[in-house]
Amino acid sequence: MIGEHVLAGYEPGAGGREALRLARAVVALTGGRLTVAHVHPPDRPAAAGEALAVLRQAEDLLTETAPEVSADFVAQEARGVGRGLSTLASRAGADLIVIGSQEGGAHGRVAIGAAGDNLLHASNEAVMITPAGYEPPERLGRITLSYVRRPQADEAVERTAQAALALDVPLRLITLLVGDGEARGRLNDDLALAIRHAQDSSGLPPEAVTAELAEGGDVADALSDVPWPEGELLVLASSEDASAHQVFLGEMALKVLRAASCPVAVLPRGYS
Repeated sequence: MIGEHVLAGYEPGAGGREALRLARAVVALTGGRLTVAHVHPPDRPAAAGEALAVLRQAEDLLTETAPEVSADFVAQEARGVGRGLSTLASRAGADLIVIGSQEGGAHGRVAIGAAGDNLLHASNEAVMITPAGYEPPERLGRITLSYVRRPQADEAVERTAQAALALDVPLRLITLLVGDGEARGRLNDDLALAIRHAQDSSGLPPEAVTAELAEGGDVADALSDVPWPEGELLVLASSEDASAHQVFLGEMALKVLRAASCPVAVLPRGYS
C-alpha cells in the first residue's frame, strides 16, 4: 500500500502548503513516515541557505497545524524540481511523492507545472497531486480507480482493492465513455469483470466494490457525469508505454487528471 514513506515537495505558496497538508493526511491514514523536501538549483551560491529557510517555514507550518506529526526536512540540490524529488525519493526509500498544483491554476482543479510534468513521465515512485485550494477532510471516504481493460489497469485493480481493504473504505471503478455510445455494452462487461477481479484479489465484500460508466462529450463532461463527494481519491494507472516500475501518463489519462476535482494518485507500471 502506498504511503508507508511519503515525500512532500514543498515550495513557498499555496501549492506547497496544500502538498504538505495532503502528505500529512496520508501519513495520518497509513501510519507512514513523512519527509518534506525543497529542491534548489546547484549553480547559485545563496540557494542552499534559502532552501533551509524555506524548510524552516514548512516545519513551522507543520508544527502549527499538526504538532503530533514528526517529519524529516531535507534540502535537495538538482537542476529540476521533479528530477530532484525523484532522486531523493529513490535514495530515501519513499514510495509516494506528493506535490501541489502549479500556482495560478483554476481553483479545485489540478494544474501541472514543470515539476509535475517531469514526475508524471519519469518517476519511479507513485505520484499524488492535489487540486488548487484543496483541504483534506478528516477521513478518506472512497478510492476511485479510472479503469480501462488492459494489463496495467488490472494490476491497479489489485493494488487499489487491497488498499481499500486495508483502509476500510469502499472502492469504485469508473470507465469513461467519451462520444462513442456503441461501446457501452462492452465497457459495462469490462467493469463487471473488474469488480470480480477486485473482490477475488483482495477479499473485499461485494457491497464495498461498485462501478460506474461515466459518459460525456469530452473527458471533463464525462467526469462530471458521476458524483465526487468529499473524501474521494482518484487513482490512475500508468500507460502501457511506461517503462517497468515507472510512471508515464498517456494523453487520455492526463486529461482525466486535469479535470479531476480531488487528489489524484498515479501508480508506476508494475507497482507492487
